Amino acid sequence: MAAAGFDWLAVDLEHSVITLREAEELIRVIDLKGLPAFVRLSSNNSEQIKRVMDAGASGVIVPMVNTREEAVAAVSAVKYPPIGTRSFGLARAQGYGPKFEDYISWQEEGTLIIVQIEHIQAVENLESILDVPGVDGYFVGPYDLSGSLGVPGDFNHPVFLEAMDEINRLASQTNVPGGVHIVEPDVEKLREYIAKGHTFLAYSIDTRMLDESCRKGLESIADLRL
Repeated sequence: MAAAGFDWLAVDLEHSVITLREAEELIRVIDLKGLPAFVRLSSNNSEQIKRVMDAGASGVIVPMVNTREEAVAAVSAVKYPPIGTRSFGLARAQGYGPKFEDYISWQEEGTLIIVQIEHIQAVENLESILDVPGVDGYFVGPYDLSGSLGVPGDFNHPVFLEAMDEINRLASQTNVPGGVHIVEPDVEKLREYIAKGHTFLAYSIDTRMLDESCRKGLESIADLRL
Protein backbone atom coordinates (compact mmCIF):
# COMPACT_ATOMS: atom_id res chain seq x y z
CA MET A 1 0.00 0.00 0.00
CA ALA A 2 2.84 2.39 0.78
CA ALA A 3 4.20 1.84 -2.75
CA ALA A 4 0.84 1.97 -4.51
CA GLY A 5 0.60 5.74 -4.95
CA PHE A 6 -1.42 6.96 -1.97
CA ASP A 7 -0.72 10.48 -0.70
CA TRP A 8 -0.75 9.28 2.90
CA LEU A 9 -1.67 6.24 4.96
CA ALA A 10 -3.19 5.84 8.39
CA VAL A 11 -2.61 3.15 10.98
CA ASP A 12 -5.95 2.49 12.65
CA LEU A 13 -5.92 1.90 16.40
CA GLU A 14 -9.60 2.70 16.83
CA HIS A 15 -11.24 -0.21 15.00
CA SER A 16 -8.52 -2.85 14.90
CA VAL A 17 -6.43 -5.03 17.19
CA ILE A 18 -3.17 -3.37 16.12
CA THR A 19 -0.90 -2.91 19.12
CA LEU A 20 1.31 0.09 19.80
CA ARG A 21 4.38 -2.01 19.00
CA GLU A 22 2.88 -3.06 15.67
CA ALA A 23 1.89 0.53 14.97
CA GLU A 24 5.52 1.60 15.30
CA GLU A 25 6.58 -0.98 12.72
CA LEU A 26 3.86 0.16 10.32
CA ILE A 27 4.84 3.80 10.84
CA ARG A 28 8.45 2.84 10.08
CA VAL A 29 7.52 1.17 6.78
CA ILE A 30 5.27 4.05 5.68
CA ASP A 31 7.93 6.57 6.67
CA LEU A 32 10.66 4.73 4.75
CA LYS A 33 8.45 4.89 1.65
CA GLY A 34 8.32 8.66 1.99
CA LEU A 35 4.65 8.99 2.94
CA PRO A 36 3.07 10.81 5.88
CA ALA A 37 2.05 8.23 8.46
CA PHE A 38 -1.05 9.12 10.43
CA VAL A 39 -2.35 7.18 13.40
CA ARG A 40 -6.07 7.10 14.04
CA LEU A 41 -6.30 6.96 17.79
CA SER A 42 -8.59 4.78 19.84
CA SER A 43 -9.70 7.95 21.64
CA ASN A 44 -8.64 11.52 22.34
CA ASN A 45 -6.08 10.27 24.84
CA SER A 46 -3.00 12.35 25.61
CA GLU A 47 -0.94 9.33 26.68
CA GLN A 48 -1.63 7.47 23.45
CA ILE A 49 -0.98 10.61 21.40
CA LYS A 50 2.41 11.07 23.07
CA ARG A 51 3.42 7.48 22.42
CA VAL A 52 2.43 7.33 18.73
CA MET A 53 4.09 10.67 18.07
CA ASP A 54 7.26 9.43 19.78
CA ALA A 55 7.02 6.36 17.54
CA GLY A 56 7.42 8.68 14.56
CA ALA A 57 3.88 9.40 13.39
CA SER A 58 3.49 12.43 11.14
CA GLY A 59 0.26 13.23 12.89
CA VAL A 60 -2.91 11.91 14.44
CA ILE A 61 -6.52 11.45 13.43
CA VAL A 62 -8.60 12.08 16.52
CA PRO A 63 -12.02 10.38 16.69
CA MET A 64 -15.18 11.89 18.11
CA VAL A 65 -14.06 15.49 18.49
CA ASN A 66 -17.36 17.11 19.44
CA THR A 67 -16.33 20.37 21.11
CA ARG A 68 -13.74 23.11 20.87
CA GLU A 69 -12.31 21.98 24.21
CA GLU A 70 -11.70 18.48 22.87
CA ALA A 71 -9.91 19.91 19.82
CA VAL A 72 -7.74 22.08 22.06
CA ALA A 73 -6.85 19.03 24.16
CA ALA A 74 -5.76 17.07 21.07
CA VAL A 75 -3.52 19.87 19.81
CA SER A 76 -2.03 20.32 23.27
CA ALA A 77 -1.20 16.61 23.50
CA VAL A 78 0.67 16.67 20.16
CA LYS A 79 2.69 19.85 20.73
CA TYR A 80 5.53 20.46 23.16
CA PRO A 81 5.54 23.45 25.51
CA PRO A 82 5.07 26.34 25.23
CA ILE A 83 2.47 25.53 22.58
CA GLY A 84 1.16 22.37 24.21
CA THR A 85 1.68 20.05 27.15
CA ARG A 86 3.33 17.00 25.60
CA SER A 87 6.20 15.63 27.66
CA PHE A 88 9.65 15.23 26.15
CA GLY A 89 11.15 11.87 25.27
CA LEU A 90 13.98 10.36 23.24
CA ALA A 91 12.38 7.70 21.06
CA ARG A 92 12.29 6.85 17.36
CA ALA A 93 10.88 10.26 16.37
CA GLN A 94 13.84 12.01 17.97
CA GLY A 95 16.39 9.57 16.55
CA TYR A 96 16.76 8.22 20.08
CA GLY A 97 18.47 11.48 21.02
CA PRO A 98 20.71 12.83 18.24
CA LYS A 99 17.79 14.33 16.28
CA PHE A 100 16.12 15.91 19.30
CA GLU A 101 16.73 19.52 18.24
CA ASP A 102 15.57 18.82 14.67
CA TYR A 103 12.40 17.20 15.97
CA ILE A 104 11.71 20.10 18.33
CA SER A 105 11.82 22.49 15.37
CA TRP A 106 9.77 20.20 13.12
CA GLN A 107 6.93 19.58 15.54
CA GLU A 108 6.09 23.26 15.85
CA GLU A 109 4.68 23.37 12.31
CA GLY A 110 5.21 19.89 10.86
CA THR A 111 2.77 17.82 12.86
CA LEU A 112 -0.64 17.16 11.34
CA ILE A 113 -3.73 17.06 13.54
CA ILE A 114 -6.93 15.86 11.94
CA VAL A 115 -10.22 15.88 13.84
CA GLN A 116 -13.04 13.52 13.01
CA ILE A 117 -16.48 15.06 12.76
CA GLU A 118 -18.76 12.14 13.46
CA HIS A 119 -21.54 13.27 15.76
CA ILE A 120 -24.31 15.82 15.39
CA GLN A 121 -22.84 17.65 18.40
CA ALA A 122 -19.63 18.14 16.40
CA VAL A 123 -21.65 19.59 13.52
CA GLU A 124 -23.28 22.04 15.91
CA ASN A 125 -19.83 23.07 17.20
CA LEU A 126 -17.97 22.84 13.90
CA GLU A 127 -17.08 26.52 13.56
CA SER A 128 -15.43 26.67 16.98
CA ILE A 129 -13.67 23.30 16.45
CA LEU A 130 -12.10 24.34 13.14
CA ASP A 131 -11.13 27.69 14.64
CA VAL A 132 -8.70 26.03 17.06
CA PRO A 133 -5.06 26.88 16.17
CA GLY A 134 -3.25 23.66 15.28
CA VAL A 135 -6.23 21.83 13.78
CA ASP A 136 -4.93 21.08 10.28
CA GLY A 137 -7.92 19.29 8.78
CA TYR A 138 -11.03 17.27 9.38
CA PHE A 139 -12.99 14.47 7.89
CA VAL A 140 -16.44 13.13 8.48
CA GLY A 141 -16.94 9.65 9.91
CA PRO A 142 -20.17 8.79 8.08
CA TYR A 143 -21.20 5.73 10.05
CA ASP A 144 -20.97 7.36 13.46
CA LEU A 145 -22.52 10.59 12.20
CA SER A 146 -25.47 8.71 10.73
CA GLY A 147 -25.75 6.73 13.97
CA SER A 148 -25.92 9.90 16.04
CA LEU A 149 -28.80 11.00 13.82
CA GLY A 150 -30.70 7.76 14.35
CA VAL A 151 -30.18 6.46 10.81
CA PRO A 152 -27.05 4.26 11.07
CA GLY A 153 -25.54 3.49 7.68
CA ASP A 154 -28.27 5.28 5.71
CA PHE A 155 -26.18 7.82 3.82
CA ASN A 156 -29.08 8.81 1.57
CA HIS A 157 -31.43 9.70 4.40
CA PRO A 158 -32.51 13.37 4.30
CA VAL A 159 -31.37 14.03 7.86
CA PHE A 160 -27.87 12.74 7.06
CA LEU A 161 -27.66 14.71 3.82
CA GLU A 162 -28.81 17.82 5.67
CA ALA A 163 -26.03 17.37 8.21
CA MET A 164 -23.48 16.93 5.41
CA ASP A 165 -24.72 20.09 3.71
CA GLU A 166 -24.35 21.98 6.98
CA ILE A 167 -20.78 20.70 7.40
CA ASN A 168 -19.94 21.80 3.85
CA ARG A 169 -21.50 25.22 4.43
CA LEU A 170 -19.66 25.89 7.68
CA ALA A 171 -16.34 24.44 6.54
CA SER A 172 -16.37 26.50 3.34
CA GLN A 173 -16.08 29.60 5.52
CA THR A 174 -12.72 28.42 6.87
CA ASN A 175 -9.33 27.61 5.40
CA VAL A 176 -9.26 24.17 7.01
CA PRO A 177 -9.20 21.34 4.43
CA GLY A 178 -11.72 18.60 4.98
CA GLY A 179 -13.65 15.74 3.54
CA VAL A 180 -15.11 12.35 4.27
CA HIS A 181 -13.95 8.84 4.98
CA ILE A 182 -15.18 6.97 1.90
CA VAL A 183 -15.38 3.55 3.48
CA GLU A 184 -16.18 1.46 0.41
CA PRO A 185 -13.63 1.64 -2.46
CA ASP A 186 -16.16 3.46 -4.64
CA VAL A 187 -14.60 5.62 -7.36
CA GLU A 188 -17.91 7.30 -8.26
CA LYS A 189 -18.43 8.31 -4.64
CA LEU A 190 -14.90 9.70 -4.60
CA ARG A 191 -15.65 11.78 -7.70
CA GLU A 192 -18.87 13.00 -6.11
CA TYR A 193 -17.14 14.28 -2.99
CA ILE A 194 -14.32 15.90 -4.97
CA ALA A 195 -16.94 17.68 -7.08
CA LYS A 196 -18.49 19.01 -3.87
CA GLY A 197 -15.21 20.67 -2.96
CA HIS A 198 -13.75 18.18 -0.49
CA THR A 199 -9.97 18.36 -0.48
CA PHE A 200 -8.97 15.90 2.25
CA LEU A 201 -10.39 12.44 1.65
CA ALA A 202 -9.72 9.09 3.26
CA TYR A 203 -10.25 6.47 0.58
CA SER A 204 -11.43 3.12 1.90
CA ILE A 205 -9.80 0.59 4.24
CA ASP A 206 -7.34 -2.19 3.46
CA THR A 207 -9.84 -4.89 4.47
CA ARG A 208 -12.60 -3.45 2.26
CA MET A 209 -10.21 -3.20 -0.68
CA LEU A 210 -9.10 -6.78 -0.15
CA ASP A 211 -12.66 -8.03 0.11
CA GLU A 212 -13.76 -6.18 -3.04
CA SER A 213 -10.71 -7.36 -4.96
CA CYS A 214 -11.26 -11.00 -3.97
CA ARG A 215 -14.95 -10.97 -4.84
CA LYS A 216 -14.48 -9.27 -8.20
CA GLY A 217 -11.56 -11.52 -9.01
CA LEU A 218 -13.56 -14.68 -8.30
CA GLU A 219 -16.55 -13.37 -10.26
CA SER A 220 -14.29 -12.86 -13.28
CA ILE A 221 -13.22 -16.50 -13.27
CA ALA A 222 -16.53 -18.02 -12.19
CA ASP A 223 -16.94 -19.89 -15.48
CA LEU A 224 -13.47 -21.43 -15.10
CA ARG A 225 -13.98 -22.94 -11.66
CA LEU A 226 -14.31 -26.71 -11.46
